[in-house]
Amino acid sequence: MKCALYCRVSVKDEKRQNLNNQLIPLRKQAELLGHEIIKEFSDRVSGGDSNRPEFQEMLKCADDHEFDLLLVWSLDRFSREKMTNTLSYIERLNKANVGMKSLQESWLDTRTEGVGKLLLAVFSWVARQERLRISERVKAGLKRSTSTKKRGKDKQKRKKF
Repeated sequence: MKCALYCRVSVKDEKRQNLNNQLIPLRKQAELLGHEIIKEFSDRVSGGDSNRPEFQEMLKCADDHEFDLLLVWSLDRFSREKMTNTLSYIERLNKANVGMKSLQESWLDTRTEGVGKLLLAVFSWVARQERLRISERVKAGLKRSTSTKKRGKDKQKRKKF
């Protein structure tokens, strides 16, 4: 069976997040399953945006039925968009007769009859919530940093008097 791999990290700094942490196990899984890897797609951008270059290329190749199965590290690496968007991508793969299988979530194999929209909806919602939590932590960190800098400037002003 022809398969493609898709992986994603959220930062461009390879020292902080290395794509090989996903690619190496995905390649091994494809080999164990006896699949031929014909393409690998990797993005270094937030999963909350569908305008990821490699993601869009992967969807186009799926539409052209260049592969039969898409192997992903996990659903949140595939997409962290809202539930309807994530499901629409999976539906797009299904319409192209391309299955999707997750390495980390053994239940997620769209070729399996038991995988229903309910499970996909729940897990895409969880991935979206994680994205929102990350965003909140970043905003809180920026606010704290700005507040700390402001207090430092206030102390400097007081020392002048």
